[in-house]
This record gives sequence, C-alpha cells and structure tokens, in this order.
Amino acid sequence: MGFDCDGEGREEDGMASVWEVSINGLTVKTAEVEAKLDEVNIQEAESSLREGLSLNYEEARALLGRLEYQRGNVESAFRVFDGIDLQAAIQRLQPTFSEKPASRRNRSRTESIHQVSQHAASLVLEAIYLKSMSLQRLGKATEAAQECRSVLDAVEKIFQHGIPDVLAEQKLQETVSKAVEVLPELWKQAGRHQEALASYRHALLSQWNLDEECCARIQKRFAVFLLYGGVEASSPSLAAQVEGSFIPKSNLEEAILLLMILLRKWYLGKTEWDPSVMEHLTFALSLCGQTSVLGRHFEEVMPGIYPRCERWYSLALCYSGAGQNRSALNLLRKYLNRHESPNDVMALLMAAKICSEDCLLASEGAEYARRAIANAQIGDEHLKSVGLRFLGTCLRKQAKIASSDHERTHLQAEALKSLDEAVVLDCNNPDLIFDLSLEYAEQRNTNGALWYAKEFIDATGGSISKGWRLLALVLSAQQRYLEAEFVTDAALDETSKWEQGPLLRIKAKMKVARLLPTDAVEAYRFLLALVQAQRKAFGSSKNSTQVKDDKISEFEVWQGLVNLYSSLSHWKDAEVCLEKARALKPYSAAILQIEDVKMGLSFTKLFSRLFAKKEMRILMVGLDAAGKTTILYKLKLGEIVTTIPTIGFNVETVEYKNISFTVWDVGGQDKIRPLWRHYFQNTQGLIFVVDSNDRDRIVEARDELHRMLNEPFVTRDHSSPIFLQA
Repeated sequence: MGFDCDGEGREEDGMASVWEVSINGLTVKTAEVEAKLDEVNIQEAESSLREGLSLNYEEARALLGRLEYQRGNVESAFRVFDGIDLQAAIQRLQPTFSEKPASRRNRSRTESIHQVSQHAASLVLEAIYLKSMSLQRLGKATEAAQECRSVLDAVEKIFQHGIPDVLAEQKLQETVSKAVEVLPELWKQAGRHQEALASYRHALLSQWNLDEECCARIQKRFAVFLLYGGVEASSPSLAAQVEGSFIPKSNLEEAILLLMILLRKWYLGKTEWDPSVMEHLTFALSLCGQTSVLGRHFEEVMPGIYPRCERWYSLALCYSGAGQNRSALNLLRKYLNRHESPNDVMALLMAAKICSEDCLLASEGAEYARRAIANAQIGDEHLKSVGLRFLGTCLRKQAKIASSDHERTHLQAEALKSLDEAVVLDCNNPDLIFDLSLEYAEQRNTNGALWYAKEFIDATGGSISKGWRLLALVLSAQQRYLEAEFVTDAALDETSKWEQGPLLRIKAKMKVARLLPTDAVEAYRFLLALVQAQRKAFGSSKNSTQVKDDKISEFEVWQGLVNLYSSLSHWKDAEVCLEKARALKPYSAAILQIEDVKMGLSFTKLFSRLFAKKEMRILMVGLDAAGKTTILYKLKLGEIVTTIPTIGFNVETVEYKNISFTVWDVGGQDKIRPLWRHYFQNTQGLIFVVDSNDRDRIVEARDELHRMLNEPFVTRDHSSPIFLQA
C-alpha cells in the first residue's frame, strides 16, 4: 500500500500490504524508517527520508514527525517537530508566493513551481499544527495555542495577499482551516479568554479562504462563548470595520449579530440547518427583551422545520413577551383547538394568564384555568396551584364587570376560594400570598389584606417594593395615614432610585390625605425629577412591562402639582404646571376641569384642622418574647392580655389627654432586627424592653441595644427620650 504526502493510502494488486511514502514521484518504504524510529534513531530515519525523497531538513523532519503522530507516539512526535526551524522554512517559501503573476507564455511553468512550493509549505505548516496538537494532548494548552498561532502567522507571511482560491492545495487549505478553527479553543483551554476573543475575530475578519461550514462553526462557537463565557469582551477594532457598518457595543449584541448571520446563511442555502442556533438566539433576544424580533425569525423559518403547533406556541411566547397579548392569545386559541393540543397544561396556563389581565376576557381565562387544573398530573401540585391562582384572578376580573350584586358576590367568593386552595398547595409562594392580600383588599376586608400583606413582606424579606406599596395602601384604607407613611419611608430606603416612583406617588397622596400640602408638593417634586430622569435615560420608548408595572405618567404628576399649588395659593406656579400638563394632553377632561375651577378658593378651614390634636410616635423594640406586646396592651387597656410573639409589627394608639401616642411594637426575631432602623425616623420616643427572667439572653439584649444606639437617626436626635423597660 502506498502512502502519499496527503496521507491517503492505495493498494497494489498481488502484493502484501506494505506502507510507502510518495512525494514528487519518489517513493520510500516506511518499514525501514519505522524500524529506525523504534530504535530511537531519529537522525538516521531523517537521513533516509532526505536521501530517498530529495527533501530538505525541515521537510524531512515534518514528514517524520507526522509518521510518529499517526502511530500514536505523541511525545516522540513532539521531539521530532521541536527540531524544525519554522522561520528558515518561511524565508525560503516566502519569495515564491510573493512573485508577480506570470505571463500567459510562462503560466504552466509558474503553476508547477507554485505546486511544488505549496507541497513544501503544506508539509512544514502541518508539522507545526501537529506539534500544537501534540502539546494539547500532553496537557500544555498555552504552548499548544502559541504553536498554533505561529502556523497562522506563517501563512500570513507566506501568502501576503491572502490564500488564493485556485492555487491553494487541498491539504494546505485543510491545515489552515483546522488551525484557524482550533486556535480559539486552545486559548479557552488555557484560560486566556481575551486571546480567545481576539482569535475568533481574527479568524472571521481575515482572508483564510474558509468554506461556509467551517466559518459557520467558528461563528457559532464565538457566539456561544460571548453568551455563556462570563467574560466581558471589548468592542471590535474600528480599523477592521467598513464605514457605516454596525459595531456591537456588548457581548450580547455581538452574539446576536453572529447568530443572525448564521440564520441568514441557512436562508440562502449555504449551510445546513442547526436547531441550536435558534435556541441560542432565543436566549439572547429574550435576555434583552427583544422577543418581537425573535418572533419575526420564527416566522421566517421555512415550513417543515418546526411542527406547526410548536411554532404557534413559540410565537405566542414571543408576542406575549413583546406585550402583544391579543396576537399571542389568537395563536394559543389555534394551538388549544380540540383538533390540535387541547390538553397542553403550559399553553392553558399561558392563555389563562393573558386573559386574567383583561376584564372582557376573564370568563375565557377562567375556562382555560379550569382545563389546566383538570389536566394537571396528580402529583404536580405546583401547576395546580398556578392554575388555581389564575382562576382566582380571572374570577376577580369577572366580578368587576358583573351585572348584579348577587353575581359579583358569588364571583368574589369563588375567587377567594380558589386563591385559598392555591395557598394550601403552595404555601411558600409569595406571589400567591400577594394575590390573596389584593383580593381581600378589593373585597374591603382590610384586616385580612393587612395580615397577608405582612406575610408577603416576611416571605420576601422586604426586598420587593410592591409588598410595601400594598401594605401602605391597606393602612391608608384604614385611615392610618401616619403608619402608611412610615411604611413608605421604610420602603424608599430599601428600593433603588429608579424604582421609587410608585412609592413617591403614594407618599405624596398620603401627605394630601393628612392635610400636609407643602410636604405633598415636595414629594411630587421628587417624583417629577425621577420621571424626567427616566425619560432622558431610557427615551420615550419605554417597554410595555415597565409602563404597566409603574403606572406613572408625567401628566399625572403635573396635574397633582396644579392642585397642590392651587391649594397653597401659588397661582404662578400652578399656571406653569397647568401649561406643562396641557402640552402633554391638550384635550384631557381633567385639564378642562381644572381650567374651569376658580383659583381663589380659601383653605383656612383646611389648615385649622391641623391643630385639633397632637400626634406622637413611639417605637417599642426588644428581643422576641420579651413582653413588648403585653406592655403595650397594659398601657392601652389597663390590664394584662395573653399574647403571642409579634411577627412583623403591631401598631396601637394610646390616648392621653389631647395627645395621641401611636406605638409601634416591632417584632424581635433575628431577621426583623435589621429592619428596626427604618422605624427610627420621626420618632418622638423609644422603649427598649428586656425580659429580666431570660438571663441567657441578657448579653444579647445589651448588644442589640448598643447597636441600636449607634444608629445615625438615634445619635443625631438627642432630644428623643429612650426608656428601658425591664
């Protein structure tokens, strides 16, 4: 069997299997060479190849190392490859490939010279590439990457104008393609991520004459590395960009661009379909909230790639994420048709969720939720609880448009029953607790709403602002405005600046309810500054999810300021705010109503009510089970009342002459103690309770007292008395 320089064997008729090496018409049997290699006589084996095939030193070493590598002797192959002087070989080969194009008369002779030179280049470059692979197998990833990079550097020196499409030998092109593809992977194995990023970009931007499949593999691996590699890539070099081209500014943008290029190649028939490309693009576009773009790509996929039901469901997810709920619901209706997939629980839950946001679709959503509950597996209590939650939400929406009191009462009772059953199945789900509190609030059961609002805050550790907002609204519904304002202040301390809008609006309305218009104006000013800063930072095209969650409009802020400035008789300021509101909504009924109201209304009666009674705020803290609640009820009722440890906080009012003391009894559990500091502000007195019989925790109580005394609000206001009750 013969063995040519490309590594392909051929069989000779009537002879035993013998391995030979053939180059340029000269043949050498490998048996003699392998025998010398087995004797570890590399120099003699090299001499045999040089004499038998008329090769120079580097070419003979390259061929000898390849034989060793193919035999599996990685260490021996590395020693052979290590003796090749790559720079000397490049200097001999470089002039041949940098010559000017030959004339028509000498073209055949020039092509012959190029062919011989490419054979030599192929041998040397493949040797360095195999040396890199040997180092990788020996666990030396960094050295392997450096050797692989030297292959590409050599190619750029030999082919200064890029690898020619016609003259490139197949084996040479194969070696270059492998080196270009494997170099970034070697850098990743070595932990050199920035070098890997540079290698990916160099592979895609330089002229390597890569085929479409190889280029697609590199683009896909680069996109995956950008998405999941955990490395922040710098922006591509501007020098490598064509004028007017798009320059990605982040990993996510660059990965999306690469994945879209891959899809474009598939659309044009240049590559085979790869479903993982669509999966990575789905993740990337969902991450940046561009599900509408993802939906267009699903629509462009040729029929037959995805089953139609799967396509409908994927498109419904995309449209729902983009806020196009009607389009998503229409697709789900087709998907849940009795001839398609009528019992798909996830699709039923999604349809119920979409319908639960619209009163006119609530009855349809309730039917979807009932079907989801019926089709959920027996052991899957989570899906059942989700179905019951959406059922309760849909029934609550139905109750709002009920035609009779009897129907409304029935629907509200069914909604409450569904939510109670959902909480039983999934008692640790904070969203269910929140919905149950909201349902109690809408049914005017403020005590139940207050209980579950506190439960939601305890379950989430106070990290979600909507729980504080709901608690403040429930307290305001009970006309406990001072307590609601304290809750709002605590929530503002725990919320980032960009998310404080709804809380500031609640605080402003609390000030109005407490007949404090000046403070309300100040709160509205903060809210207006926040809304305008968000508009400048994010632009007017704020996504639908943010608008829906915040429900804050600049028009509403200006309208509130008009009313408040009017109440303070600041007519010029009121007129300025009125013009701002009119510019946003010139034909608003609220603006027309404000313009018809006379601006000279007197507020003397309003301010006189401020001095009717004094209100004082007292904070009572201590370790859990120290007796705080018992002392509070003793002060209020004059008798001992059996109590249980406070979870969250308890607020009671103690009357003394013309002073109303609002006493806040805050729980002393470990997870609640860090929240004490939120209650210090605007406190006229502080009571710290210690259980004298609990000697094991006296030191702990002392440490908590010292920590509390070092809080800024306590140390800053020395006028507030501190009473220690033992």
